[in-house]
Amino acid sequence: MIEATDFRDAMSLLTTAVNVVTTEGPSGMHGFTASAVCSVTDTPPTLLVCMNHSSRSHAHFIDNKILSVNVLGAQHEQISNAFASKLSSEERFEYGSWTQLQTGAPVLEDALVNFDCEIEQIQEVGTHSIFMCRVVAVRHGDQKSEQQDGTNESLVYFNRSYHQVGQVEIA
Repeated sequence: MIEATDFRDAMSLLTTAVNVVTTEGPSGMHGFTASAVCSVTDTPPTLLVCMNHSSRSHAHFIDNKILSVNVLGAQHEQISNAFASKLSSEERFEYGSWTQLQTGAPVLEDALVNFDCEIEQIQEVGTHSIFMCRVVAVRHGDQKSEQQDGTNESLVYFNRSYHQVGQVEIA
């Protein structure tokens, strides 16, 4: 049998994109930092998002039935840390500028890309819920302004620390 600590150590070497996942609805506005996000299919456009049952906002995502995945750029490390911290939901959203797309879930205005989703299915596996999310809107970040200030790199997590990935255009 594989020990949980051995599994976590091995998974720390799997490079993952850093995302802030948000929701808003009858249960309020909430969000958390997530690396367990991936594409399922493009027909229909579907994402998979994993969330720990022990997260204080877990029940709110289930109640609201919507979420947005905000893919963070290299400049968003402070936002990632805020949404992974013990700050209140209100304090977390003081970081960054937020707007909405179709579902009403908060989307980070300068994210690399935003996926606005409806939670269609929830699968319980061990300590986590797996949300199967139908993508109803996508918004790409403003690549032109990002290239001008050299920040069109992605924020990734590898070996328990942040890194930047992507090409910076050199004029």
